[in-house]
Amino acid sequence: MTASGTFGYGEEYDSLVNLHSLGAIIVKGISLLPRQGNPPPRIAETACGMLNAIGLENVGLERFFTEKLPFLRGIDTPLIVNILGDTVEEYQQLAKRLNDEEKVAAVEVNISCPNVKHGGVAFGTDPDMAHAVTKAVCQNFSRPVIVKLSPNVTDIALIARSVEEAGADAVSLVNTVLGMAIDIESCRPKLANIFGGLSGPAIKPIALRMVWQVAGSVSIPIIGIGGITTPGDAIEFLLAGATAIQVGTANFVNPQATEEIIQGIGQYLEKKGIASIQDLIGKARRA
Repeated sequence: MTASGTFGYGEEYDSLVNLHSLGAIIVKGISLLPRQGNPPPRIAETACGMLNAIGLENVGLERFFTEKLPFLRGIDTPLIVNILGDTVEEYQQLAKRLNDEEKVAAVEVNISCPNVKHGGVAFGTDPDMAHAVTKAVCQNFSRPVIVKLSPNVTDIALIARSVEEAGADAVSLVNTVLGMAIDIESCRPKLANIFGGLSGPAIKPIALRMVWQVAGSVSIPIIGIGGITTPGDAIEFLLAGATAIQVGTANFVNPQATEEIIQGIGQYLEKKGIASIQDLIGKARRA
């Protein structure tokens, strides 16, 4: 799958990738109303990755329906819409509206957003708030609900169990790791927002560890995310217990990364004489 925020709304990559070959397209996060995001500079390259403080800029739900969905309806690949909000009620409304659109195969709930009613604490850092927003979405969306977990917590398995209990059909992990960079010439932070989300190969060991932890704590499927750039990276996540994977930052470096990873996994299975990719899932846990 393509990780939210790294693949636009799908159409941007149409001339570069065979969109029909993907497991799913996960579009840029959608909020009820349009968001302008943070002021620039809001992206900074780092060793083995990148920092971003885009601020969840998006066209909003209404423009998504009128401007983005017509193209996506013409693609056979399943569409997953990442949703975000500042209150439980906003998530609830998004789920209810998207439930009426048959093309939307699933929603992915971004719980790294600040809960404005609770002093700006991110939903994903508190098990009770994560439970509440997941339950609200599940009650208003009749198809699969995936909850995207934040790595910026003490115990990610605790959060995963909380959203599973609330009705989540799957979890995806991890979102970006909080970080920063400073320009030594100007002596100022490289991002106007000061802090940003670190993604790319630098976070792969962290993401892999968290997938392993969560796989031992929940019974619902796990989608692995974090620094996956090669078929070998993807296979590691499957061996750790992920059922599927998402490719994110690699799309910026190599727009064909998703297709190459799919092909590479097939070649690995053939080389090893493995009949089904299902045989890889969690294999390292049984070794």
